Amino acid sequence: MGTYASYIVQTTITLLAVCVIAFVVLYGARRLGIGRPRGPVELVGLLPLDARRAIYLVKVAGQVIVVGASEAGFTKLGEMAADALPPEEKAPEGTRPFADVLARALGGKR
Repeated sequence: MGTYASYIVQTTITLLAVCVIAFVVLYGARRLGIGRPRGPVELVGLLPLDARRAIYLVKVAGQVIVVGASEAGFTKLGEMAADALPPEEKAPEGTRPFADVLARALGGKR
């Protein structure tokens, strides 16, 4: 085998090893619950304004804090009681989630 072929084989084996290690680490982190929300903080709403700006509604211990996020950082815009939020609206009858539509378009059943 030439030097070029051995380089390709070595690169391929290294790439596969890195992919396997990444899969094991990510799978283990998911099984351990790393990255899942815990505690009394809950994201209630999100309004993207453009690619870099958004408004978040964050529920913390019975209060909802309105937070603006931009490339400059986070800014508290306001605060309200959690019971002042309107009830969450259900999707109209006859509509399907995008995942169902995509699965059906790709030939899967859902």
